[in-house]
Amino acid sequence: MALSMDDRIAITDLINEHGHLTDRGDYDGLASLFTQDVLYDVSAFGGGVLAGLAAIREAALALGDANPVAHHVTNIVLRETADGIVHAQSKGLGIMADGSAGSVTYEDTVERTPAGWRITHRVVHPRRKPLRS
Repeated sequence: MALSMDDRIAITDLINEHGHLTDRGDYDGLASLFTQDVLYDVSAFGGGVLAGLAAIREAALALGDANPVAHHVTNIVLRETADGIVHAQSKGLGIMADGSAGSVTYEDTVERTPAGWRITHRVVHPRRKPLRS
């Protein structure tokens, strides 16, 4: 089944909304983006795999002022598999309080649930070195 335009918009909005919720500290709102049992993999940052919304909230609160003050997402690409699961890839920019910035790639698994599209698995890959030929 091909993704409809409405599905594509809903999934793109889902991914875009993450930064808005996170930046205002609305961790309860993350339930509108992720499943309760989401696996959020920040191993590349030393944080391991966070299992569930409560673990995401706890990790963000533990970081405190070390969290970015702004999350921006761009370059969203959606690919549907034969079983209706969507793999989304996007680029993220994090702006820190001191003005420094970092770049990541988000790899999301998105599934249709009774509550609508939700991210079931996210892997965050930092981009720390420029491309070398």
